[in-house]
This record gives sequence, structure tokens and C-alpha cells, in this order.
Amino acid sequence: MADYFTHFSCLLDAGSPENAAKAMALFHRLRAEEADADEPAFNGFDLVQQDGQSGSQLWIHDDDQGDVEGVINFVLRLAEELNLTGLWGFDYANTCSRPRVEAFGGGAHVIDLGARKSIGWISTHEWLNAVLNGEDIDVVEAVAG
Repeated sequence: MADYFTHFSCLLDAGSPENAAKAMALFHRLRAEEADADEPAFNGFDLVQQDGQSGSQLWIHDDDQGDVEGVINFVLRLAEELNLTGLWGFDYANTCSRPRVEAFGGGAHVIDLGARKSIGWISTHEWLNAVLNGEDIDVVEAVAG
């Protein structure tokens, strides 16, 4: 039996140490609120304030099995709470504990923090299949959110 994993490790600048502390408080509050939920919205990742209380960078990463949607949900919520602006994104890897066909790949996701919406993503697996099926390599683009 094979185990499948999604992994990521990325930084988000909260703009100030105060905002980073607010982000940490929000993260812990949301986790506590959905502790018994069947399908938690803010799951599958951990959050650490880089450089302790003096840092504005937030390290978002998985420790075992990452949830890309959980990260997106949290970052969109955080953008609203802290009035963040600009573009932010992260990439992720899909892996497997055993060699399996089509079990490896990854992707990337981009969020417009100011607009509070996902603006696009791409999957390496879908891109590869499209190109192998004869689509022009330069025509295959990321999907707009």
C-alpha cells in the first residue's frame, strides 16, 4: 500500500511584527473553533512567526500531509483581517511513498491579496498530460481562479 503526500514550505509577509502576531492569534483561534469539524477549512499546515516576536514573516508549511485548500482559505481570511495587498503565491509537491504511475507532480497557486481572491493555479500533472496529448507547450496556461 502506498501513502500519498502533499508538501509545501513558503513565507508570507504580514507587513509588520504586530500583524504577524495578529495572524498567529487568528490561526490559533480558527483552529480551536473548528477542532471538532468534520471538514476543517484551516487544516493541513502549520504557521510559525519567523524571527520570533520581532518578525513580520510567517512560515507556512506542512509537517506530514499538507492541505493546499487549507492554506488558500487561511491566506484569504488573513488578507481580509489584516488588509493585505499585492500578489502572493506558493508551490507544492505531490509525492508518494512508493513508485506509482501518476503519483508525483505538483503545482502552484497565486492569490491577489487585495482583491481577496485566487487568480490562478497550475498543475504539473495536467500540464504534462495536455502537452503529451498534442497541445502546444506554449499554449497550455495556468487556470484562472
